[in-house]
Amino acid sequence: MATDKDLDEVTLFHQAVKDARPLNVEPLHSPKTHPKPIAKHFIRDEKQALRDSLSDDYYPAHDVESGEELLYLREGQSPNILSKLRRGFWVVQAQIDLHGLVSDEARLYVADFLNGCKKRNIRCVRIVHGKGLGSRNREPVLKHKLRSWLMQKDEVIAYAQAKPEDGGSGAVIVLLKA
Repeated sequence: MATDKDLDEVTLFHQAVKDARPLNVEPLHSPKTHPKPIAKHFIRDEKQALRDSLSDDYYPAHDVESGEELLYLREGQSPNILSKLRRGFWVVQAQIDLHGLVSDEARLYVADFLNGCKKRNIRCVRIVHGKGLGSRNREPVLKHKLRSWLMQKDEVIAYAQAKPEDGGSGAVIVLLKA
């Protein structure tokens, strides 16, 4: 049972804080947020789609290939793009090296790399495929496969053999869509 003294203290307190406004303060102990679940099947499906996005059996209807030099310009693009690419007009922003990889590993690696570049808005890349000196028959297996893989990727505008100081016939410079 409340006494008169208790009621007086409550009344005094209410009078003392009647003009007070609450502060807009975040609680010290915010409720814990749980991380979003990782969709393992989605990630697996994305990786499979990347693997399937490049085929070894792709044969383009046209290309600008001349002899052993890798050259390609997507239809509808200005020929100036190819000449600028060959002269080193664009700065190489990222690169990968396919040395030591077998064809299936290299295909997935290239697909992952190009996908990552697309996400990071990288425009110009170098892909070192090697000259084939360490392969059977001393022929550049990955060089020819890379040619068809790159043509299949919609984000590839053009590619050209690298300048001698950038890898020459063992590397290719690729220009990607912005």
